[in-house]
Amino acid sequence: MKLSGAIVSVLILQCSVSFSPQVNIRSRSQQRQWGSKVELEMTAEENTDVKDIKVGVIGCGRIGIVHLGAISKSPNVTPVIVSNPTVSKAEAAASQYGVPRFTSDAMDVITDPEVDAVWICSPSQYHAEQIKACAANGKNVFCEKPIATDLAETVEAINACNEAGVKLMIGLQRRFDPNFMRVKSAINKSEVGKPIMIKLCSRDPSPPPFEYVKGGGGIFADMAVHDLDMSRFLAGADPIEILAVGSCHIDKSIESLPGSEKFDTASCLVRYPDGVMAMVDVCRQSSYGYDQRAEVLGNKGMIATDNVYPNTAKIYREDYTGNADMPFDFFLSRYNEAYVTETIAFCDALVNDKPVPCTGADGLVALVMAIAADKSADENRWVKFSEIVDQVYCKDPTSCEIVDNVFPEGFRPVAKAEDLLTPAVADATDSENSDNGNKFLSFFGFNKD
Repeated sequence: MKLSGAIVSVLILQCSVSFSPQVNIRSRSQQRQWGSKVELEMTAEENTDVKDIKVGVIGCGRIGIVHLGAISKSPNVTPVIVSNPTVSKAEAAASQYGVPRFTSDAMDVITDPEVDAVWICSPSQYHAEQIKACAANGKNVFCEKPIATDLAETVEAINACNEAGVKLMIGLQRRFDPNFMRVKSAINKSEVGKPIMIKLCSRDPSPPPFEYVKGGGGIFADMAVHDLDMSRFLAGADPIEILAVGSCHIDKSIESLPGSEKFDTASCLVRYPDGVMAMVDVCRQSSYGYDQRAEVLGNKGMIATDNVYPNTAKIYREDYTGNADMPFDFFLSRYNEAYVTETIAFCDALVNDKPVPCTGADGLVALVMAIAADKSADENRWVKFSEIVDQVYCKDPTSCEIVDNVFPEGFRPVAKAEDLLTPAVADATDSENSDNGNKFLSFFGFNKD
């Protein structure tokens, strides 16, 4: 695999690449959601003695373009090929960022012998298949969430990467937002003491079209999953159980849809160890722009974030006092810096051979939380996350299925999502992690001796 040479070079140079990007975001946020344009400027110190990591991007839609823009400005990382089913989009992206090759076929990116890592920015239904193909071809992977819409296929995709010894990072971009990162820092530094209660609010400026909601997996999987993951990120522990409810207030046409697809408003309570409780509320419409806030109450204080505005200007009139402009009304404007920062973080992990900061296991747990929330809302009860996890049966690491009531011979249920995963190649050969390998072998019914 081409990455190995780069890793050796980096180690010899004692990781001399400096990732200290300065990001300046300028956005015309007052344009409506589908017409916003974001301009990005980023500078970073580059060490020309380190061999470039060559990467490809699958999907040249809005998210793909954001990542491609960040990749093209990251030191020692060079995009060499992009793909999109509508090849004119791939051609336009290649022209804009000076990428030498473009194609309509994602497999051209995955099988390109020059490519060391692949960014998967395609529609969700293709993610798992493309991740597995990347693993089979020895390519490191950055994938936008979700890994897959099916839990068993999610486990298979992560294990495929672990078995192949390639890096897999999942795009849960809110972990890289400077507002949420500041809250996490306060928790880590005990600035507000020991956390007692976490509150998260996520409300979109306007509801998506019916065609988007239909078949999208429901409000917990396609929207609240970010907030559920953030609650775990801030709590610093795996959750225990969840209670969720949902209702429809905005677009009555979706009430005919199944499961949580019929909800445009939902709330969750998540119980964590030591009695820590997280509260999440989501809604598909807020007339005043993206409403994305977090609050953590500790036993010595509280830290909270406000919404993000295009500027800090205030206006003072007889009939109004407050922000001169509304909060950002487009998700790329609101989270542009977060998308850029997570891209840089993965580039750093590639060049310096470091662990990725948001793993496949993180993506797996987020999906388990969303599925449990859906089950809770449907059955009107607290649902333990172990109930969701122990339905997954794997006859081997990359051949998994969901079973219910009738369990196959050799079924060994587990309580934690991470226990469904085989250790990465590096971990499996590390004596300090040998217990993890034995635990996995035991799970699949093999004698660890």
